Amino acid sequence: MKFDTTKGKCIIFSAPSGAGKTTIVRYLLREIPQLEFSISAASRQPRGREVDGLDYHFLSVEAFKDKIKKEEFVEWEEVYKDNFYGTLKSEVKKAWDNNKVVVFDVDAQGGINLKRIFGNNALSVFIKPPSLFVLEQRLKNRRTETKQQIEMRLNKAKEELSYANQFDYVLLNDNLEKACYEIKKIILAFINNE
Repeated sequence: MKFDTTKGKCIIFSAPSGAGKTTIVRYLLREIPQLEFSISAASRQPRGREVDGLDYHFLSVEAFKDKIKKEEFVEWEEVYKDNFYGTLKSEVKKAWDNNKVVVFDVDAQGGINLKRIFGNNALSVFIKPPSLFVLEQRLKNRRTETKQQIEMRLNKAKEELSYANQFDYVLLNDNLEKACYEIKKIILAFINNE
């Protein structure tokens, strides 16, 4: 599939699991009508109340690999063994065809890859938790993962925090209301070329 990465704008959000990324993205989607969420593909089972086609496009490992072969992804990666995540070209094209600004909610490596691909047409934002301790408490309070999964996510978070300086903007989420207000201003300026 031929894909023009300069056709529209996009905003990339990355953060360690539990940093508040999804909450902030949902707030922005409600507040800024020009934004449209790009639903990522994932080769894992839904967690909690996640819904196929709304939170992610849940695919089998085989189906995901088939889409890789067919070059249907803007970018993709194997985050854990047989646990793939990717950005579908069709999602981006759909949003841009409707004159929307695409919003990505991806891990740090995915965010860096997307920024490299979209360049100045993208604003990349890394959401940083106040501390690893706070992050651990947030993950435990979700009650959606085992102790072993939380440990794995904390190890991944340490790695992801080291990538923060590769993003256009680092947003500290120590006060959700303040973080939402701050990032809304930045995004509106980016959309309006200010």
